[in-house]
Amino acid sequence: MDKVQGMLLGTQTVNGNGVLEIGGCDAVALAQEFGTPLYVVDEQCLRENCRAYREAFATRYPHSHISFSGKVLTTMAVFKIAHQEGLGLDVSSEGELHTALRAGIPARDIVFHGNNKSRREIERAVIEGVGRVGVDSLDEIEALQEVAAAHDATVDVLVRVAPGVAADTHTHIQTGRVDTKFGFPIVGGAAKEAVAAAHAAPNLKVRGINCHIGSQIMDITPFVQAVRLMVEFAAELRNSLDLVIEELDLGGGLGVRYLPEDRPPSIVEYAQAIADAMRASCEKYDLPLPRLIQEPGRRLAGEAGITLYTVGVVKTVPGIRTYVVVDGGLSDNPRPALYDARYHAIVANKARAPRTTTVTVAGKHCETDTLIQDLQAPEIAPGDILAVQTTGAYNYSMASNYNRLTRPAMVLVANGRADLIVERESLEDLTRLDRLPPRLRD
Repeated sequence: MDKVQGMLLGTQTVNGNGVLEIGGCDAVALAQEFGTPLYVVDEQCLRENCRAYREAFATRYPHSHISFSGKVLTTMAVFKIAHQEGLGLDVSSEGELHTALRAGIPARDIVFHGNNKSRREIERAVIEGVGRVGVDSLDEIEALQEVAAAHDATVDVLVRVAPGVAADTHTHIQTGRVDTKFGFPIVGGAAKEAVAAAHAAPNLKVRGINCHIGSQIMDITPFVQAVRLMVEFAAELRNSLDLVIEELDLGGGLGVRYLPEDRPPSIVEYAQAIADAMRASCEKYDLPLPRLIQEPGRRLAGEAGITLYTVGVVKTVPGIRTYVVVDGGLSDNPRPALYDARYHAIVANKARAPRTTTVTVAGKHCETDTLIQDLQAPEIAPGDILAVQTTGAYNYSMASNYNRLTRPAMVLVANGRADLIVERESLEDLTRLDRLPPRLRD
């Protein structure tokens, strides 16, 4: 299959004029109406991903719950869509919690994670009545008990543990190893000590244990290994603390397609493997099947996102490479710099043109902010619209104002309609919080 065709994700098509369409909307027309850089969210793709994940587990492990990982794409509209599709929501800061509540997500459907919650965040979680608090340190267990007691509340908690699984992904997004800032290692007894402390706290109710082994994982094997280790740990808790774990939260991490050659496991394959491992492990240790919680994010939103850029300078370094420079870069997509992330792109207004050149796509920042190396593309000229695929996860959430660029707008597209869900920042927004002290005003 043609590589361009192979990376037409979600509702994307190429119309009779050779222009990329997303959700029935002409990508060039979107760029003209809303400006670039522009984040585009394919609503149908996002909804179908949520539905597929929920249904895959409901069929294979009925006692399950899917919670959208809010950090990947933190907007009210996206949170609302995930909740409409029957998903809960997990957050990791007061800002994400505030966004969720403003979107109308009931607090009982929210899990509050985070490895360094402030006292204010703990207070907010208790006062709002979030469904679960994921505890991550002994200090937090103590603080949460104090706040819960002060408000005469009982708080349901999940204790985050590190099972010791090193998934095959970038080291910056491996989060289930023993050597990690997240959670309590099972090896050495720290996890059991933490569960015992939370279990002994009179205003805390230990509902379950939680882990997250990493992100953008393309192999099911480490997930199955995590299930086995977590169930083994649950058996240890039953035997030593007389505590039966009701919920097992495995986090997220299933990979997506960034490049045409990427082949992540299907959601169905993943769900079947997890369900089989849960049943086999619980049978081995004579444990009742716990409620299984999944917290996908990238797998739901990643491929539903596209970023549109306008090409500015096209510069050839003779004998070396041709640079295609776009009107964004590091500030709207820091992932290549952070994780060596690789992306694929389509020239939206030349989607069917022969790909006769190899170019490097770079940003406009005062950095070597390479977005894509060695992209096979048609002849590119200033004014062309470049559509970078699979930017729905972490791009907007990690965006900055580096070089004082304004953060892009975001539109939600479906059935030929585009709705603005995040406004583009203005130049006034950039200085709105700046202050000049009196001594500098002359």
